Amino acid sequence: MSAPNPREAVQEPGLAEAVARLCRGELVALPTETVYGLGADAANPEAVARIFALKGRPADHPLIVHLAPEALLEAWAREIPEAARRLAAAFWPGPLTMILPKTARVPAAVTGGQDTVGIRVPSHPVAQALLRAFARAGSGAIAAPSANRFGHVSPTTAQHVRDEFGPDLLVVDGGACDEGLESTIVDLSRGRPVLLRPGTITREQLAAVLGTPPADRDAGAPRASGTLTSHYAPRAPLELAEAAALDARVREAAAAGTRVAVLAHSRPVPREAAFGRQAPGDARAYGHDLYASLRALDANGAGLIVVESPPAGPGWEAVRDRLARAAAGADDEDET
Repeated sequence: MSAPNPREAVQEPGLAEAVARLCRGELVALPTETVYGLGADAANPEAVARIFALKGRPADHPLIVHLAPEALLEAWAREIPEAARRLAAAFWPGPLTMILPKTARVPAAVTGGQDTVGIRVPSHPVAQALLRAFARAGSGAIAAPSANRFGHVSPTTAQHVRDEFGPDLLVVDGGACDEGLESTIVDLSRGRPVLLRPGTITREQLAAVLGTPPADRDAGAPRASGTLTSHYAPRAPLELAEAAALDARVREAAAAGTRVAVLAHSRPVPREAAFGRQAPGDARAYGHDLYASLRALDANGAGLIVVESPPAGPGWEAVRDRLARAAAGADDEDET
């Protein structure tokens, strides 16, 4: 007999318990198509504060508000430009977060004190079922960063979340996440669309809908998820190495007595590595596997993780962004 599909196995009793906890101001972990989120009632400041406390996250970093597909966007965003409506029609439900001016309904705790809010509509069926059930019993909106300790690698399975927080946190198991990288974030609060964080919805896809490429992040952009220098970091230090330099860097570290783990891409894992993984050649598949690979390498007790630098093509922008921030350290926040 085959194992049950978690997306089909989550029945009303499981959702009912998650909704009950949300209504009581408690936290639950929920699957999305990007990564697992650590969720609270977006309209309850005290509940939202529990997210920051559990993650060990600075209070000025904004969260993302998740809505069901039929939710009224105007209840959470007071100004919705035509560009936002075009993007929503093209990519929602899906891995796109839009930054918009917030309504008074959105607590300052969600936005880090800013007058803007990040909003998205996840496509994961379990997330949608939870949001719809919560709409019948509560505010219907869930504020959620990724369900991991501050600065760590984002979780893409329910077990990753359990590894982070233990048995006390209710985890709604929706299976492995389809995308594996956090949502694309576009600022639409200041006129011209600005790409704040690349994701699996690419710059080129955004341009096709908007009629012009989004601008790059600028000094006046609102604070948003994944926009600080360091982020998504495993516990072991992570270095990027170009393909031609990969073998030499691994030999050097191993000769110094370091237990080296390797994530290779275009060439085999060097034999001097203590252990390693071969990443997929396709950008989307690489992104889907990235966090699980980093967690697996970390779990083997690596003293250093060396990652072969991925290609520079446009489809690789999100992967390169995540790896560059992971290589910078573990000092930033995480989001869905």
